[in-house]
Amino acid sequence: MKDLLKVIAQGLVENPDAVSVTEDEVNEEGIIVYHLHVAQEDMGRVIGKQGRIAKSIRTIARSVAIRNNTKVMVEID
Repeated sequence: MKDLLKVIAQGLVENPDAVSVTEDEVNEEGIIVYHLHVAQEDMGRVIGKQGRIAKSIRTIARSVAIRNNTKVMVEID
């Protein structure tokens, strides 16, 4: 999942070397939280107009998680 998020984000930004993904431990609700970090100047490219790109990234992550019987949440930092 970390690799998938990283590849998606690197395709969107101008500075792909600044993209990183960190993973939190499973919380009490059984959700794994992924934190997507990008350069400050690329933040708008990852969020998109009215958050459409961010919503799409989260939808893709949830789709993959459902196939693996897990729950995920993606936060863009």
